[in-house]
Amino acid sequence: MTKVVKGIYQPTSIKDWGKLEKGSDSKLFEPVKIGAWNLKTRTAMAPMTRCFADDETGVVGDDVVEYYRKRAADGVGLIITEGIIVSLRGKGNPKVPGLYTQEQIEGWKKVTEAVHKEGGTIIAQIWHVGRLSHHELTGFPPQAPSAIRAEGTVPRFRKPYDVPEAMSTEDIQELVGQFAQAAKNAIQAGFDGVEIHGAHGYLIDQFNSDVSNHRTDRYGGDLAQRLTLTKEILKAVIDAIGTERTMIRFSAHKSDNGDYMWEDPELAIRTFTDAFKEVGATMIHPSIMQFTRVLADGKTMHQLVRKYWDGVIVGVGSLDPVTAEKAIEDGTIDVAAFGRPMVSNPDFIQRIKTGLVLEEYEARKHLPVLI
Repeated sequence: MTKVVKGIYQPTSIKDWGKLEKGSDSKLFEPVKIGAWNLKTRTAMAPMTRCFADDETGVVGDDVVEYYRKRAADGVGLIITEGIIVSLRGKGNPKVPGLYTQEQIEGWKKVTEAVHKEGGTIIAQIWHVGRLSHHELTGFPPQAPSAIRAEGTVPRFRKPYDVPEAMSTEDIQELVGQFAQAAKNAIQAGFDGVEIHGAHGYLIDQFNSDVSNHRTDRYGGDLAQRLTLTKEILKAVIDAIGTERTMIRFSAHKSDNGDYMWEDPELAIRTFTDAFKEVGATMIHPSIMQFTRVLADGKTMHQLVRKYWDGVIVGVGSLDPVTAEKAIEDGTIDVAAFGRPMVSNPDFIQRIKTGLVLEEYEARKHLPVLI
């Protein structure tokens, strides 16, 4: 089983951020090629669900087009979108976008065209929330590896999570196909690739966790065996659009249990990276709430990942520019992802290049962000 570690996240005020030693000459701002993508800078916009789509259709509008266009114009290297559901049953919040109907694809085409006109690169984060949902959102019971209710309430819906329906083998294979089709739909919509959301306690990660997965078939067992679904989805997406256009996000952190941590972090990280290598992945996005938190052997999560992974690593976790710059220079990460500061500062890159003051993110002013 897992152990719980409390007090893991202390957000840093952007007023306390240090100044980049090399200013605009920092490695943070140099161009880099990762996979199929030629990025303008070694920066990324972290995926942040904003719930801006039409609630009935899951189609994004002109406000979403402009939201991403501004960040591309600012010089962000890689934009990773908010979570985009692969099916109606993947929905866990009101007004989240989809990528499983032609109308949704057409809506996203406007976004990708706007980003590309600014010279930007944008990938779709494809997503299924699993048990972190409620039947009133979809008309169906939530899906999960086992029929175990999550603790808490649905964000922005304010009703307790439903008891989920344990997925059959046929359900699982349908899910694998939905992720592969969503990846193909992303390319049709003009995205440069996809990120599979395998983190934060959503459906893929629910299979990875001994808290939510009590199965006794080939999708259950120890961590290496529980990663079977992750491998099947990752392989299907890679087969559909290529490993050079596919990234996967993983984490210990759970949206419904912020204190969760692997019992043996280094062993878990090695198990995850071995699984990714097995199916041919080359780009990963390890997620943690605090980038500098030491997990094992005096190393942070990303340092432990680098110990076992020589492919591309996108780093994230309340990063500030100075910490990001040093992590890139040390070779720990290849690209640094920033989240909430990019919501409150559409010109984030230009501000940190020139040392201008950043506006603090405030949930009441900028609308809450879900991850």
